[in-house]
Amino acid sequence: MATTITNSTSAATPTISSPGLGSGLDVNTIVSKLMEIEQQPLTALQTKETALQTRISAFGSVKGALSSFQSTLTAMTTRQGFQSMNASVGDASSMVATLGTGATAGSYALNVTALAQSQKLVSNGFAATDAVVGSGTLTFTFGTTVGSTFTADAAQPAQSVTIGAGQTSLSGIRDAINAAQVGVTATIVNDGSAAGQRLVLTSTKTGAASSMQITVADDDGNATDAAGLSQLAYDPAATAGAGRNLGETQAAQDAALTIDGLAIHRATNSIDDAIPGVTLTLKSLTATPTTLTVGADNSSVATSVAGFVTAYNGVLATLTSLTKYDSTTQTASVLTGDSTVRLIQNQLRTLIGGSLGNGGRYDTLSAVGVSFQADGTLQLDSAKLQAALTTDGDAVAQLFAAAGNATDSLVNVTATSANTQPGNYALNITQFATRGTLAGSAAAALTITAGVNDTLSATVDGISTTITLAPGTYASAAALAAVVQGKLNTASEFTADSVGVTIDGSSGTLNVTSNRWGSASSISFAGNAADALFGSAPTAVTGVDVAGTIGGFAAAGSGQKLTGATGTPVDGLALAISGGALGARGNVSYAKGIAARLNDTLTSILGSDGMIKASTDGAQSSITDLNKQEVTLQKRLDQIQQAYYTQYTALDTLVSSLKSTGDYLTQQLAALPKFNNNNSNN
Repeated sequence: MATTITNSTSAATPTISSPGLGSGLDVNTIVSKLMEIEQQPLTALQTKETALQTRISAFGSVKGALSSFQSTLTAMTTRQGFQSMNASVGDASSMVATLGTGATAGSYALNVTALAQSQKLVSNGFAATDAVVGSGTLTFTFGTTVGSTFTADAAQPAQSVTIGAGQTSLSGIRDAINAAQVGVTATIVNDGSAAGQRLVLTSTKTGAASSMQITVADDDGNATDAAGLSQLAYDPAATAGAGRNLGETQAAQDAALTIDGLAIHRATNSIDDAIPGVTLTLKSLTATPTTLTVGADNSSVATSVAGFVTAYNGVLATLTSLTKYDSTTQTASVLTGDSTVRLIQNQLRTLIGGSLGNGGRYDTLSAVGVSFQADGTLQLDSAKLQAALTTDGDAVAQLFAAAGNATDSLVNVTATSANTQPGNYALNITQFATRGTLAGSAAAALTITAGVNDTLSATVDGISTTITLAPGTYASAAALAAVVQGKLNTASEFTADSVGVTIDGSSGTLNVTSNRWGSASSISFAGNAADALFGSAPTAVTGVDVAGTIGGFAAAGSGQKLTGATGTPVDGLALAISGGALGARGNVSYAKGIAARLNDTLTSILGSDGMIKASTDGAQSSITDLNKQEVTLQKRLDQIQQAYYTQYTALDTLVSSLKSTGDYLTQQLAALPKFNNNNSNN
């Protein structure tokens, strides 16, 4: 009986629907056993591929551990990372000290005798917040009040608020003042009496120079009486109820304190220009002087070094886990004996255990308490590190960081790069940086008239803005200069790009200087106020960049910064030149500490052409080759399997046919007549 061949779920694995029917042969089992032998080369290829995938995954773990280690080095590769300072105040309730750029160690005696505050004025009481007060115009002038004498501050132009129909109630006036944003905040307070609704006006600025004078143009024709809008008039020199109709509940006042006995007065309670790099935020008065101490923050450095030790030990643990050999089970790990891992281990250990060789106070990590243990891990002796930091914190910084030093006090190393080569380089300056300037050609007009000469368009350092000057006659060119400077430097376009100017009017002529250095620094003015302020032919000069060479190599200037050219040994070495003389300016030295060297080495190892990438690329290439071999071998196996099925199917058919023939012959023989031996004798 014939049998049929059908395909299983895989086209490459045909089976017989009725194997051995009639013949007794189990064709499927026979072919399956034969194919197990044939597939051994394919299994070997797949085993190799799995091993390579495991190897790639292991290198991923190595890369992750090394990246984590490198991240701990970031703050340790520059000197700035070791120059942390902290500030402490004896009476912490009196002030908060915040450190910024330029803070230096020191101790100061401070005594706070007054806090800056804004002026508060309060109206007489009204029965309800919707009570009608009056209409007209309120004009707020800011300045200083001494006794009953008010002196206007030219730097704070007067601001007016019109109270029109629909705004004449107490709450309407409050809302109109707040909407106008004139430097005054209006609120309503109920004192609890029958006519207890009072309007409170508060200057938004603190300081003695932000006292208010309020004049009224009252629509009822009387600007000083206690009726209509003039109920809100306030002139310190006037008589109560006749121009001084508001009461003062809090006077405008400067902050007053002494620093080491020197009297300091400021308009706000945040003082950032009394002690370099220190911002004082005053909170309360001090009964007796308190001490502000600014010193090196060794605790942050110790934390960084401890993190360095922990991170390295983490790398070592990862590498050990991936390369160990279990002698008991005689089992190797995935990277046991790997040359790339051995090279990484050797490089890290050599750098960490090596010497800088620069003759510094601390030449090795062990000198500051970081040393290797018998098992290869690092251990930190915190006491030894603290002693080193206390003795010479700068030497500790040089041990770890990439540090540059200049022999000239007016030259500062501000940056380096991975391409900067250690060495000692002579500095030569051929041109100093300058700032853009504009000098007026005529004395400034002191009278500003709305719509005539009140609009000034300025372009400074490529950024443009337009300001409007308050009308009036200014006391002097210096006062006018202060107003123009203030409006320009607070314009949103300028503040967004850190653009600013300094304007000097002491000579009667306005002279403007950009706050930026270099060729990007320039000034120009337009608008109907330009000629009045600066004359018809002002002289504008664009700034220039610093120029010179470092170690005889080309350097690019940008403002006051001189940076070594790409491809030279001083590539990325940036110097700030703040003055001095042209010509030779001494030497600039640059050396890399251990953390900086480690960072460079790890950058190379982890880079796109580093050792780990090369190892994983090699493994991935081998996997690609194995995949190609597997595809080719699988096609061959499919052919072999098909051939086996063809052969054994034919054999099954043949055996079945022979068996059928045998059965037929047996039947035929059985049907033949039987002969009796006795009859045959007859």
